[in-house]
Amino acid sequence: MNGSINGLEIRIYSETDESAVVELWRLVFPNNPVWNHPESDVRRKLTVQRELFLVATVESVLIGTAMAGYDGHRGWVYYLAVHPDFRRRGIGEALMRRIEDDLTEMGCHKLNLQVRAGNSEVVEFYKKLGYRVEDHTSMGKLLSDGTNYQSVK
Repeated sequence: MNGSINGLEIRIYSETDESAVVELWRLVFPNNPVWNHPESDVRRKLTVQRELFLVATVESVLIGTAMAGYDGHRGWVYYLAVHPDFRRRGIGEALMRRIEDDLTEMGCHKLNLQVRAGNSEVVEFYKKLGYRVEDHTSMGKLLSDGTNYQSVK
């Protein structure tokens, strides 16, 4: 970490954050598949456990996000994103610690996340936070072609 950020605030997402979140996600995740349509992902999250959708700001400028969910068995974290100009200053770690605290308060005992293959820098970030690579095979199934994600209002 190259120094923390004065004035860092981590708070629950507000509807006024949408355009900044979408802009950040398009910058940080430029190769996301069609089913990760940012506007639709934001709007869907607001219908389920919106208190687990966090943003990080400095002087009212949105510089980070973290989204999580808890199904009563384990938690998952998604969309941990920090603007490239603000990385290595503890923002990602602060977002993760807040997610961990919030999930622990909900009774969650284990938190999972996925990292895209080949993203060793991100794997090292999570290892420093105490996460470990587990011997699992990740599987998924598209239940639609992804085009309906763009029509969520």
